[in-house]
Amino acid sequence: MTEDTITEVREEEEPTLAQPQSLEEQLQEAKAQAAEYLDGWQRARAEFANYKKRIEAEREEWTRLANGALIYQLLPILDDFQRAENTLPDNLRRLTWVDGVLLIMRKFQAILTAAGLETIQAQGQPFDPQFHEAVLYETVSDPALENQVLEELQTGYMLGGKVLRPTLVKVGKSE
Repeated sequence: MTEDTITEVREEEEPTLAQPQSLEEQLQEAKAQAAEYLDGWQRARAEFANYKKRIEAEREEWTRLANGALIYQLLPILDDFQRAENTLPDNLRRLTWVDGVLLIMRKFQAILTAAGLETIQAQGQPFDPQFHEAVLYETVSDPALENQVLEELQTGYMLGGKVLRPTLVKVGKSE
């Protein structure tokens, strides 16, 4: 091969380079890309924070519902303790084992109260169907007693601001 041929081959082998962009254009593109990446990262971070909050709220709700279901199943035991205390003859109240059983009842009530259980007050209150369930009506001559709770037949409870079990009551009605 001759020198002219070698020069021609070398010229053909050299790749053609695109016009290089100015450094300022490259810098602007890099800044735009960095801003786009930063925006995407910030959005992903915010979405993840919202996801964590939502999961934590759901977990708290599940825990509250599970606690409510368990406490609801324990309420008949509390009712039995209260009935036993209310029907306890005076001659047995002085016995130490009775004091022990009543102490167990108070501890049980304290645990339920610490879990957020609240008693619904009904006696002498106006009948409210959100908190009370009327199971008996009694005719009253006094108009002030009309639509009032005359007697609490079973204690009602609230848990976390919601009615867990309404109070069963006797309500006064006019003649």
